[in-house]
Amino acid sequence: MVIDKILTAIFGSQNDRDVKKLRPLLAAVNEKESWAKSLAAEEFPKQTAVFKERLAKGETLDDILPEAFALAREAAFRVLGERAYDVQIMGSLVLHSGRITEMKTGEGKTLMCVPAVYLNSLSGKGVHVVTVNDYLAERDADWMRPVYAYLGQTVGSILSNMDNEARKAAYNCDITYGTNNELGFDYLRDNMQIDLSRKVQRGFNFCVVDEIDSILIDEARTPLIISGQGEDDTYKYHEVDKYVDQLTEVEKDPKTGDYPDEVDMDPEARKNIKGDYKIDEKSKRVSFTDAGINKIDEILHKHNLIPAGTAVVDEENFEFVHYFTQAVRAHKLYKADVDYLVRDGQVQIVDEFTGRVLEGRRYGDGLHQAIEAKEHLRIAQRNRTLATITFQNFFRMYNKLSGMTGTAATEAVEFNKIYNLDVVAIPTNRPVARIDENDEVYLNEEDKWEAICKEIKEAHSKGQPVLVGTVSVEKSEHLSALLTKKGIRHEVLNAKNHAREAMIIAEAGAKGAVTIATNMAGRGTDIKLGGNPEFRARKRAGTNATEEQYEAAYKIEKEQWLKDNEEVKACGGLYVIGSERHESRRIDNQLRGRSGRQGDPGRSKFFISMDDDLMRLFGGERMKVMMSRIGMQPGEPIDHPWLNKGIAKAQAKVEDRNFEIRKHLLDYDDVLNEQRTVIYNQRDQLLADDNLADRVLNNANDTVEEMFYSYTHSGRKNQEAAAAALNEEIRNTFGIQLPPERLTE
Repeated sequence: MVIDKILTAIFGSQNDRDVKKLRPLLAAVNEKESWAKSLAAEEFPKQTAVFKERLAKGETLDDILPEAFALAREAAFRVLGERAYDVQIMGSLVLHSGRITEMKTGEGKTLMCVPAVYLNSLSGKGVHVVTVNDYLAERDADWMRPVYAYLGQTVGSILSNMDNEARKAAYNCDITYGTNNELGFDYLRDNMQIDLSRKVQRGFNFCVVDEIDSILIDEARTPLIISGQGEDDTYKYHEVDKYVDQLTEVEKDPKTGDYPDEVDMDPEARKNIKGDYKIDEKSKRVSFTDAGINKIDEILHKHNLIPAGTAVVDEENFEFVHYFTQAVRAHKLYKADVDYLVRDGQVQIVDEFTGRVLEGRRYGDGLHQAIEAKEHLRIAQRNRTLATITFQNFFRMYNKLSGMTGTAATEAVEFNKIYNLDVVAIPTNRPVARIDENDEVYLNEEDKWEAICKEIKEAHSKGQPVLVGTVSVEKSEHLSALLTKKGIRHEVLNAKNHAREAMIIAEAGAKGAVTIATNMAGRGTDIKLGGNPEFRARKRAGTNATEEQYEAAYKIEKEQWLKDNEEVKACGGLYVIGSERHESRRIDNQLRGRSGRQGDPGRSKFFISMDDDLMRLFGGERMKVMMSRIGMQPGEPIDHPWLNKGIAKAQAKVEDRNFEIRKHLLDYDDVLNEQRTVIYNQRDQLLADDNLADRVLNNANDTVEEMFYSYTHSGRKNQEAAAAALNEEIRNTFGIQLPPERLTE
């Protein structure tokens, strides 16, 4: 540890050294800028053809890097009017090297990746740019398509509503934008096709993952699964849901807040435990006591759900324990408007990290059905898994993987361990001027909400825009109701109205704007101080406006925006308020990072109460009792470094636990992955085989030989039993029954 500090003092940190190594390459790109500027428009696609020729003759991508990067930068400048800063070129160099670029929010990551994507697309093997949702996949593809077209390259985007042919065309483009879900599902679907010509993907060459921490860390806890219909046990969920409220939770010790420890109890004392089940909120698990199992048995017999003379613990009935477990979890651990929404007669899962609805995703292991029963909806039949893969194993298939985000450093160890990816933090183009204030901690949740409303009102009255981050739809609607009572106009962005996401976030920096956003919904859209002149110009010009009409509207809006921008800066810039700490420090940093882009002024502050989930689950009850004892009054905030350390420790605990969950999932999937790879390869060989009939007959011959080899060796002991076993095997394998005399021929 001491040696590390000494070496860092002398040579700089590892990150400093990584950034330093990029400077000679940056200089080489800058040297070629005047050459790129001298080229006529028609020369750009011709130059692309020259690069491809050079690669075909044996040169590497690194050999043509300075010219290709300079050409891409100039193309973007001519088409978009934006010249990539030196720090953006450095970020793109990191992507090309197969690492993660950490760049602060507002530093222009969408433009930054263009040179690396263009260079790698020259190999002709395709480049995938992965985004977090369909909106961003389509927006970024449309935004950057003119730049790549200027260079002579094609761009496609994969959207959830596309058919097979459209997907194939998009994957055959030089550059393809899509979401992690769509790319992963296409891989699974491709390996379920029965005709090779129906496959849509053409391999995994180079991948740039936008918001890589969200995709490879946050979403990596749940694998992608393609399902088919399983057995119909839907009525059992309805039956169990009718009686689940007859079960009660075990009473906790009022002093410690813990359940009684059954391990050290004698059998008699165990019988005196009051209650049927225990809940572990941290890991969302439920376990039944002996009394609970007995009560379930009683309920099932009373309502004739299991045969008389049998018990629930018998093998044929034990599945009912599973149904009751999921019913208790659905009622006690999963809340509407927090974990899921009920919309159009369906239970839709809300992503705990982005606050968006996870379209088409269902909880596994019967939990989704239990929630449908709880909400009195039509229960969908349980599915069986046909194909599955984790995001970890999917993205590790790429020859070269890279990514970009505003916050990756806190998960650098996981990126390195699981994906073998290093993180390089690129310096900002202008110094960060945002003021990050200490957390304000309250005893009760009501006091905290009151303090947040007061803070919003104060900032709003002087025209300072405010962005409030909440952890669930329920909390965002609660705050919205409080602000409405106080007469403060505001916008709410959550899973219920994410269709208006871009518009709401674009105006979040307008003078006096108040925006409530669930977690990080709105990532990928820039918050400009004073509002967004492009959005306003489109609104002013109308949807059917010509290019000239739009330009005229934009000129008017731009003039007004310049004035608004200065006014908002004078008010202190965007004020970001966190309504509670998230399980992950990274999500908190993402929220903070919405303010203070490109050297703009800004401030951020988190408001916490001892009733918040994070505090409650990690010692908040004890802390609350202690605070009351030392004379802390409701309504008065605490600000103490000791508290901040406690919060950071709680977050670190959850991060470690979540890492373990992802690690276990990956360890399990690694075993499956070996089988999956072998089976998919064999499947492709079979589909590509022109002499499939011969292969099948050869396999049939081998199988028959094996059967008769076993028969002749076992037949010496008991000829009759061996003949019967052989006949059974032939019937099971080939579907034909041979007369016994044929076997002895």
